[in-house]
Amino acid sequence: MKPIVQISLDLTNIDEALETAALAMRAGVDWLEAGTPLILAEGLHGVRKLREAFPGVPIVADLKTMDGGYLEAEMMAKAGATHVVVMARAHEETIHCVVQAGKDYGVKVMGDNLGCEDMVAGAKWLEDLGCDYIIHHIGYDERRGIAAKGLRMPSPLDQLKEVVGAVSVPVQAVGGLTLEQAIRCPEFGAPLVVLGAPLTIDADAFKTADGDLEASLRLICEKIHAYGDVAVGGK
Repeated sequence: MKPIVQISLDLTNIDEALETAALAMRAGVDWLEAGTPLILAEGLHGVRKLREAFPGVPIVADLKTMDGGYLEAEMMAKAGATHVVVMARAHEETIHCVVQAGKDYGVKVMGDNLGCEDMVAGAKWLEDLGCDYIIHHIGYDERRGIAAKGLRMPSPLDQLKEVVGAVSVPVQAVGGLTLEQAIRCPEFGAPLVVLGAPLTIDADAFKTADGDLEASLRLICEKIHAYGDVAVGGK
């Protein structure tokens, strides 16, 4: 599988999100993500605006669905999302509902293992329930809270190879990755590379990062796309 670069629009203003998305597309980004802050701020309106502006681009709606799975997935699909996110810590029936909605409305389901006591087992469980992709995710609050106690901040790279080896669907690593770490994700067998806080978004203010973002993104995309085919799954 060729590496895919996704930018997480973890913004709270649709105009800034559209501007950032346009910049990202010029730089070579493949997928757009309506991040959770954007969905909370703009809802379906934000996803519709992204779809109108970028008619042929995959759009991930980071719903982090925990309940009401079918309706949430259906609404986002009708708004123009091509991918939706359901949490491993949701009830099994919720995951079934999201997967069914994905089949009914032609959207892919990304299962997120954030908060699982056993991250590898959580990823495998999501695949077994029908998720098309796995998001191996160390949460924002978790990372910052542990670091505030003077302890080593956990990284999704810590168990990324184990997660990749446990499933046969594409994996994405999310959670505080440095630029260098994000670029290396394909080396771990994870072809879906997410760029977001703190790479391209100000993690504290949830606004576009300062500096020449487009030039930086272009270099990142070139390096990731140059990696070549990534073998998916460890089975």
